[in-house]
Amino acid sequence: MNSKLLKIIHFILLFLPILAFAAEPSSSNTTNSLPLTHHIVGYLAIAVTVLAYIAAMAEDVIALQKSKPMVMGSALIWFAICIYYALHGEAKVAAVAFESNLLAYIELFLFILVSMTYLNVMEERGIFNSLRIWLLSRQYSYRQLFWITGILAFLLSTVISGMAVGLLMGTIAAAVGKKKKEFVALACVNIVVAANAGGSLSPLGGISTLFVWQHKILPFYEFLSLTIPCLINFLVPATVMHFFIPKETPAASSSTIWLRRGSKRIIFLFIITLVITVSSNILLELPPAAGMMAGLGLLQFFSYYLTETAHEVKNDFDHVYKLFQVEAPRDNKSQDFDVFKSVSNVDWDTLLFFYGAMMMIGALGFLGYLDAIAHFLFGQISATVANISIGLSSAFVDNGTLMFAVLSMHPNLPTGQWLLLTLTLGVGGSLLAIGSAPGVALLGQIKEGYSFGFHMRWMPVILLGYLASIAVHFWINARYF
Repeated sequence: MNSKLLKIIHFILLFLPILAFAAEPSSSNTTNSLPLTHHIVGYLAIAVTVLAYIAAMAEDVIALQKSKPMVMGSALIWFAICIYYALHGEAKVAAVAFESNLLAYIELFLFILVSMTYLNVMEERGIFNSLRIWLLSRQYSYRQLFWITGILAFLLSTVISGMAVGLLMGTIAAAVGKKKKEFVALACVNIVVAANAGGSLSPLGGISTLFVWQHKILPFYEFLSLTIPCLINFLVPATVMHFFIPKETPAASSSTIWLRRGSKRIIFLFIITLVITVSSNILLELPPAAGMMAGLGLLQFFSYYLTETAHEVKNDFDHVYKLFQVEAPRDNKSQDFDVFKSVSNVDWDTLLFFYGAMMMIGALGFLGYLDAIAHFLFGQISATVANISIGLSSAFVDNGTLMFAVLSMHPNLPTGQWLLLTLTLGVGGSLLAIGSAPGVALLGQIKEGYSFGFHMRWMPVILLGYLASIAVHFWINARYF
């Protein structure tokens, strides 16, 4: 409950600069011909936005999915804006602004939709469960597993969502540490930090990084210059936590790996999809969503192939039975594979949450409030201080929302500052368990050991890694400033 209250208070404080610096509408706001920063419509937009976020943050308390207040709030704000503009004969201006924000969301939506679909398919084919069984069977020590789960979280989060990585690695940590709660708790903190750090150096793994790439602020290869700073962010706290990990070795697992038919080829298709996405963006300047949708087409045709050839095998585990030289039982139901089932099982609550967040932030930008904040953050104080402060805010507020808000301000920043903002927003969420999707996911999954309070005990060490990564960024990427 205290963590929810902290998020609510911080979000309200985040909006204080809007109210304080909105007295003078920015001259850079050329799309809004009717200034509404001191109008009832503007005040309504701020009030609805704050209330919607409070309701979303109190999701567990009021048992209301976070997407519902966000979608309704965005609808109320935009209808209020459009009605006001229509009454003044400029309905087209507001409609064009809405469509512009909608297009930005659609590109994000399609990208995440395909990524989540592939993750669901890989889980359905038993890929993630097999990875867990393989690690458990190797009889690694707790310290080795601490580093293995952390490194895997760092690497995997460069291409898949941090939440999926957090859940996968958290499951492994909980499975091997049933009798060592201190190991599970420390491993979860390490996984959260690693997943956020890995997602910060690749547009394929992090929402805030993806936003910058989609808006063509930075080309794909520029993000790779954050590799060493992100590694430092992960390694500094992990090195300290290493000495608090038990030295014992857990009992090995004797479970058999059961990969369903087509699982390895689906991994290959996912890799091909990522290659198409990156190469088409670099060579053809297509939006990332175009490459991902091409990958979805490949997955759909492979789904058709698996369905049409299902009669050739007794069940999806026929190849596993052959390894044991055992007759496979016939199971026609296990051979059903419909890619649209995986599409329907994506996290629609999160996707619709982002719709509401992006549309509300876009509305505040259209009304002129974000220009006022930009004038303060990137005009009256240094860009470095602003970017570091915004990064610290991501410990309380979703980093995707913050990045979209900054992009809507259209600040004139050099490459080095954009990279700094990407870094700080990506790794700043690691400071608190509630600051990022991996942390929130693990709080819900791990019932014993890992908690908000335990994570907060390690905040000084995580903050040290945060500051060290910034220092390393200024050192190795000085050419970008």
